Amino acid sequence: MLSLRTWILGVKSLLLHPMRSALTILGIFIGVASVIWLLAIGEGISQEAQKQIEELGAENIIVRSIKPPDDAGASVRNVDLYGVTRAEMATIEMTIPTVEQVVPVRELKQKFIYAGNQNATPLDGRLVGCSPAYAEVTKLKTARGRFISSTDVETNDSVCVIAAVLARKLFPSEDPLEKAVFLPEKKEYFKVVGVLEPRNATAAIGGSLAAQDFSLDVYIPITTMRVKMGDEETRRASGSFSRELFELSQITIEVKSPEEVPRTAEIIEATLRMNDDQRQDIAVIVPYELLEQAKTTRLMFMMFMGLIAAISLIVGGIGIMNIMLATVTERTREIGIRRALGGKRSDITNQFLVETISLSVVGGVIGILVGLLCPLTIRLARAAFQRVQPDMYANLPDVAKVMEPQIVTMSIPLAFGISVVVGVLFGLYPAIRAAKMDPIEALRHE
Repeated sequence: MLSLRTWILGVKSLLLHPMRSALTILGIFIGVASVIWLLAIGEGISQEAQKQIEELGAENIIVRSIKPPDDAGASVRNVDLYGVTRAEMATIEMTIPTVEQVVPVRELKQKFIYAGNQNATPLDGRLVGCSPAYAEVTKLKTARGRFISSTDVETNDSVCVIAAVLARKLFPSEDPLEKAVFLPEKKEYFKVVGVLEPRNATAAIGGSLAAQDFSLDVYIPITTMRVKMGDEETRRASGSFSRELFELSQITIEVKSPEEVPRTAEIIEATLRMNDDQRQDIAVIVPYELLEQAKTTRLMFMMFMGLIAAISLIVGGIGIMNIMLATVTERTREIGIRRALGGKRSDITNQFLVETISLSVVGGVIGILVGLLCPLTIRLARAAFQRVQPDMYANLPDVAKVMEPQIVTMSIPLAFGISVVVGVLFGLYPAIRAAKMDPIEALRHE
């Protein structure tokens, strides 16, 4: 049992060498803070990925159109046409009994101008042709006005719903509702009937499910998209010319229950690959399966991050051992005097252990306090970086822009406990070495 007197002597010895003690504490503090920070960042990334997958819906199956490689033209049904078609969408909806509904989407990159100010610089964005169910599937919420309606789809109306960021840029001083958005490349006008609530970009989740930035979207009826834009997309850039022909960018299939999703996904993939099992222009994505994979990946990721942080603590422990060995050598005469005056080996061992435990505890407490500042520090650093380097910030991965670190509750006692254990283990050898010194030899030491 360590007495109060032993603790007081140990602390006084540490205070005699404040710089040495501070450097020793620094190693433990960095190790503890690293455990909390790395696990918090890892948890934040994992939760963000899981949240985005859950937003896609456990009952949904997504079929994306993918432009095949140039040398894969022979495996596509038509050299020009690629991706999922309207006919295939209709087949899936009508022939698979477990399918509740199918939501079609067609996306095109376009430039947009406020029709009342056509001298303004066009803004780059994304034109999205969709049905009314698209808002529900993608969790889009309307801040003002309304979303695309069934009537809009049936009558091919030239109406649109715009994202919040695009609304601010196109209409900085006016209410966008009932105003018109002009597409200079297509010479088309669309009346604004709704403005969406702001929404963060989603990071790429895996497979063919790419990152999506909803902030510059303009949504129009899927039928209007077909009538006014056609199925062909032509791109010109720096004298080059490219032509693509696709009917739909994506379809989202809602299944009646999550239990039926895996089997339904197999049937859908078999249906789409019926005429060509080597088809490369589609990808069938199952959010339910991605979610299960994300949970497994999360566990492995957290273990990996914890291992890296544990190495930091071990390095801090090695620092404690080095400092304490130097201290033992420096205090050899003191140890000899104490032994000569009747001090027991256990007294010497206990004093040096008290010093290492004190260093570990102080380093652990400081590390916990710094670790708890992780979410605030990340937010402030991200905001400062966005102000100072807006261009570089824009090129950051989407997950870096939206991820919020989540403190893992267990990481706090875990990191603190490991720091104390590391301190004791790495301080034990110097303490035992000091206790085993021969008093006569110790007194001869200069």
